Amino acid sequence: MSGLFLSFEGGEAAGKSVQAARIAENLGSTGRDVLLTREPGGTPFAERIRDVLLHARDVDLTPEAQALLFSAARSQHTRDVIRPALAAGKVVVADRYFDSTLAYQGYGLGADLEGLRAMTRFAVGALVPQRTFLIDVPVAVTLARLATRSGTARWDRFHGDDRAFYERVRDGYLRLAAAEPGRFVVVDGDRPEETVAADIRRQVDQLLGLPA
Repeated sequence: MSGLFLSFEGGEAAGKSVQAARIAENLGSTGRDVLLTREPGGTPFAERIRDVLLHARDVDLTPEAQALLFSAARSQHTRDVIRPALAAGKVVVADRYFDSTLAYQGYGLGADLEGLRAMTRFAVGALVPQRTFLIDVPVAVTLARLATRSGTARWDRFHGDDRAFYERVRDGYLRLAAAEPGRFVVVDGDRPEETVAADIRRQVDQLLGLPA
């Protein structure tokens, strides 16, 4: 693997998708070959799974079924998109990766964490991002931001008003970050978008060995 693999994580409405897109555009503007991708998604098969996982309101899924579907999409995505891009020397920016499954289906919904970790190893092997940016916001911010979208956004399985669920997901993410401080960078997302983006860019420049 000769490229650079960055992932962006966070709870609902934390701003991770915005920040993933910003850093991808920023790096691309400097001449770097960048691939911005997302999970679930990134391949035609995975995008079809995404539609079921997030938007199929009539399909009731257990946490375990969710995790299996996420992992199936992730396996295809890793093999067909991420690994080839890294082998070609690209910077891969992923809007979610396997930490989402641990945080949501594991900590949030109670699926067995060791089982999820084993499933992840089976799906992606040893492919781990060099840096994972956790965009962290208080749950009150999550709920307020989601409320502004209600009635206009497409129904999403993980968008609701269950404060306890979002607290468990946030706690799970912070536990994951504390367990791997060398990989995770926790970023305060309850600030102006430009300020958050500047913090992330400084971290990425340092990772690339660029002067401050």
